[in-house]
Amino acid sequence: MVAFSRIMIAILPLLALTAASPATFPRPQRPIASIVSDQWSDESRRDSAREAEQVMVFLGVRPGMMIADIGAGLGYYTVRLAPRVAPGGRVYSEDIVGSYVSRLRVRVKSAKLTNVVVVKGRADDPRLPPASLDVALMVHMYHEISQPFALLWHLRDTLRPGGKIAIVDVDRPTADHGTPRALLACELAAVGYKRVGDLDLGAADGYLALFEPSGPRPAPNQIKPCRA
Repeated sequence: MVAFSRIMIAILPLLALTAASPATFPRPQRPIASIVSDQWSDESRRDSAREAEQVMVFLGVRPGMMIADIGAGLGYYTVRLAPRVAPGGRVYSEDIVGSYVSRLRVRVKSAKLTNVVVVKGRADDPRLPPASLDVALMVHMYHEISQPFALLWHLRDTLRPGGKIAIVDVDRPTADHGTPRALLACELAAVGYKRVGDLDLGAADGYLALFEPSGPRPAPNQIKPCRA
C-alpha cells in the first residue's frame, strides 16, 4: 500500500503536466487587428452592394446545406443564410465575444429562425460539431483571429467530405483590417488547404477566397507561419 501511494505521488504531477499541455500552434508573423465592432458596415449599404447575395450565389447556398457563420457579430450573414438553407439546412452562428453572442441570440429569436444554432466559440476553436459543415464562412474577421493556425486546424474536423472554407476580406495589410490575398493563401496552405476559387466583390469592397482540405493535416508543431 505504501509502495502504491509512492507511485501515485510520482505519477500525479506527470498527469497534471500532460493535462495542462495542449497542442502548441505558432503565432502569425504579422499584426493581428483588434476586434472593434460586431458589424463590418451598415447592413442596408451592404445589401445595396449585393454583398451577401453575391457570396451566397458563388457558394451555391441552397436548401439542406449546413453552414457556419464564424465571427458572426451582429448576424448580418446569419439572418440571410437561414432562409436560404431551409428547409432541412442549418446555420451555426458563432462568435467568441460574449456580448455579441447574447445579441445574436436575441436577434435569432426575434426573427424566429428555428434553423439557427448560436455558438460561443474560442479564438483557437469554433467548437462546432465534427463533420457537420458544407461551408465554414468567415467574413471581414480573419485578420482579427488571434490564433488563426489553431482555428483553421480545428475547423478541418468540422468539414464534411467536400466541405470548404470561404473567407471574405479586403486586400490590404492586417493592421488595416484586411488580409492580402497572397498572405491568406499562404496561411491556409500552411495548415493543409488549397485555394479552389476566388470572387471579386466589386462595389461590396473586398474579395472572397474559397479553400478546401488538401493532403494530410500537419501536426501543430510542423506548421510554418508566413511572413506578411
